Amino acid sequence: MTPFHLYMAQRLSALVMAPFVLVHLGVMIYAIQGGLTAAEILGRTQGSAFWFLFYGMFVVAVSIHAALGLRVILSEWAGLRGTALNALSCAIGFGLLVLGARAVWAVTAGGVS
Repeated sequence: MTPFHLYMAQRLSALVMAPFVLVHLGVMIYAIQGGLTAAEILGRTQGSAFWFLFYGMFVVAVSIHAALGLRVILSEWAGLRGTALNALSCAIGFGLLVLGARAVWAVTAGGVS
């Protein structure tokens, strides 16, 4: 991908993330103001296809966005280029995706496997 395509991919991932962030913050404020416990929150999210899809898509967008942002930082600050830069950026993105997917699974399906 060209630098322009990577730039646009990061901007588009930010555009996708924005509504997820707003909904997530709104839900967190509602939960805190309502005095919900962690057990009550999990009781509402476990088994929910909606929350699975919502947070699953959120994790994908965050993984892409963060990996591309860190790619720029690694290039500018660490001087990485070429295959090393691409491999490390992909590994970071994949790692974030796996960790996020495990968290989504734990919150919506009730456990981490």
